[in-house]
Amino acid sequence: MTSNHFDLVVVGGGPAGYAAALSASSSGLSVGLVERDVLGGTCLHRGCIPAKELLETANVHRTVSHAGEFGVLTSPPTLDFAASQSRKDAVIARLFGGVNKLLENKEVTVFSGTGQLVPSRTVRVQHSDGSEQTLTGDSVLLAAGSVPRTIPGFEIDGEIILTSTEVLELEALPTSAAIIGGGAIGCEFASMLSDFGTEITILESMSQLIPGADSDVAAALQRSFKKRGITTMTDVVVKSHSPHAKGTTVHLDNATNIDVEMVIVCVGRRPFPDHLGLEGTSIGVDERGFVEVDDLCRTAEERVYAVGDLIATPQLAHIGFAEAMLAVRDMLGENPTPIDYAKVPWAIYCHPEVAFAGMTEEQALDAGHDVVVAQHRFAGNARAMIVNETEGLVKVVAERRPDGSSGQLLGVHLVGPWATEQLSQGYLAVNWEATIDEIAEFIQPHPTLSELFGEAVLDLAGRALHS
Repeated sequence: MTSNHFDLVVVGGGPAGYAAALSASSSGLSVGLVERDVLGGTCLHRGCIPAKELLETANVHRTVSHAGEFGVLTSPPTLDFAASQSRKDAVIARLFGGVNKLLENKEVTVFSGTGQLVPSRTVRVQHSDGSEQTLTGDSVLLAAGSVPRTIPGFEIDGEIILTSTEVLELEALPTSAAIIGGGAIGCEFASMLSDFGTEITILESMSQLIPGADSDVAAALQRSFKKRGITTMTDVVVKSHSPHAKGTTVHLDNATNIDVEMVIVCVGRRPFPDHLGLEGTSIGVDERGFVEVDDLCRTAEERVYAVGDLIATPQLAHIGFAEAMLAVRDMLGENPTPIDYAKVPWAIYCHPEVAFAGMTEEQALDAGHDVVVAQHRFAGNARAMIVNETEGLVKVVAERRPDGSSGQLLGVHLVGPWATEQLSQGYLAVNWEATIDEIAEFIQPHPTLSELFGEAVLDLAGRALHS
């Protein structure tokens, strides 16, 4: 058994883990990183990147299918799913190589094995061959990530009952599928598979798609899905299923039965502290399995941090990046400002895309704000007409001043073409606590999709041109 000491030992090589390693190394710290699977984690290999690659394939397929509307005559497109999967794998391989090279260039020492935390900021690394190493650190950061949640009665078999992990490795597409869960993951897979020709039914226990999104945005998305032939059932609870020769029948609490070839369980992800060995430490774990931390991602164990999907914050790769850098700055004594999770950016890559930052109208009212709201639809936007993507809207939520005028921007919510790329200026404005009058002074280029945000702001400033 050998021993190694570092300024920082990181357990987990997903986005949060490798971001912490790179940030710490760039600040002059020696770093050891332990990864039990593959560097890049779920996001790179079984989540964000492969899902978005397949969604882009769906986008290309949809564009070609509608080429005739632009006067471009083509034969109906045929999907070579194997080729699409190969392209996905190539993108992953390229990014995987990039992560490895970055860590190598930053002189991060990578250990392949399962890392277990023991007292005194010590990490025991169990290698696949049974050998062990002991690493010690001035600080330790836990970034073990998450795994898909499952539901009772729907055991994952990879054929009839799948999670997002298995869907991304499909060799053939189902003719029909029920997606349990209408959150971000469920909506992305519903959109992608529908574009590929699969008959989709979304089953969501809450009253709207993407629970937590603004209700007007969720309603617009549901209308668009309906136009595309995607069936959405909200306020329903899945009870059980009955397999048969051609798939399975899903039974709902309202006595409805749905016959499908495949069921995809998309009910979120659970934290994965399973192999961290926390039992002998003072680190707390809540009833849902999340590691308990303060607002600087510090656990109850001195100089031991936890970040990313392991803690009860939005399970987004960019949040993991931010938490990793926050923790490293705290290690360095820089007194960083905690993350305001109420204002982080959300991006969902279904068609139409959904993106938002800040308070929804409902949240602002619940928080005691007197609010003013403006909505403008892409149907009237020149650029949206040009690219033939007119579904959706931009909604801006601001506080109402005592004199009735619009004050601070509280939230920006989009559903529509390239919403994920359009969000940036709204996100910055929300986090800079800008007022409507301040934002209204800025000029939006024409013709652009982003004009719609500018038009909504001008509307609240009493200067709208097109309303």
